[in-house]
Amino acid sequence: MKVIPVDKPLRLSNSGELEIVFLGVGGAFSQTLFNTNFLIIKGDAHLLVDFGTTGPFSLPASTGLTLTDIDAILPTHSHCDHIGGIESLALWNRYVAIPQFGKKKLSMIISEEYEEILWNYSLRGGMEQNEYSAEGKPLAMSDFFELIRPQWIEREPRLKLEIDFQGIHIELFGTNHVPEQASSASSAFITHGLHIDGRIFVSGDTKFDRELLDIYADRSDYMFHDASFFPNPVHASLEELRTLPADMKEKMFLVHYGDAHANYDVSEFYGYAQKGMRYIFD
Repeated sequence: MKVIPVDKPLRLSNSGELEIVFLGVGGAFSQTLFNTNFLIIKGDAHLLVDFGTTGPFSLPASTGLTLTDIDAILPTHSHCDHIGGIESLALWNRYVAIPQFGKKKLSMIISEEYEEILWNYSLRGGMEQNEYSAEGKPLAMSDFFELIRPQWIEREPRLKLEIDFQGIHIELFGTNHVPEQASSASSAFITHGLHIDGRIFVSGDTKFDRELLDIYADRSDYMFHDASFFPNPVHASLEELRTLPADMKEKMFLVHYGDAHANYDVSEFYGYAQKGMRYIFD
């Protein structure tokens, strides 16, 4: 693995190696780190995973890119630090990038179940009423996005889906994030983590879930896990992550952390993931 700073503007293609670039690495309320959203790049393909409230600011700040540069997105769940910038991205693409720059419709990787939730409970209010479609109907998700469906692997005891997207293989797994009262991933709302190309684990937002980590640890070269600095009913805490075996922690980067990160010793882990850095897995 190589870790090097982004040479702005970031190139959204490479020679075929797997690359991850974080637009931000902070939690929902971070003032300095931006929301934890990231780009996956491999060959000529790129995929934006989440685009939160800080996304329209972190994209140019961390990568030198603009909204026009993005072609594809995968939202993991509906909290504002993960989807709060999608409306801006979609409206810009439809009303600026397509007519002025000849861009295509954005691609979105999303299941039918999660599309219904994301559109009806988060995006619809700001996107449906801008105009009528060619058929004289209010706009729908498909007017903004080319919807790409992952295939189901299983629904219980933990939802799992997979997709090959332009040479990037992604296994999506359900996490136990919200509500606070959920006792397992199967009883929680739809929230996804990712296993990328069979080698890189990204927890997404989740409570501490040792069962999940045991499923993917041996299959992962590196792991990125969210970490709260205090006991948290919907996120794994740093103290909980410290209970993991040494060999697991040694290949684990911490993400979705707080602004006070310099006050915490994380030397037993690989370290903190950083915004504006290229993580290249060759």
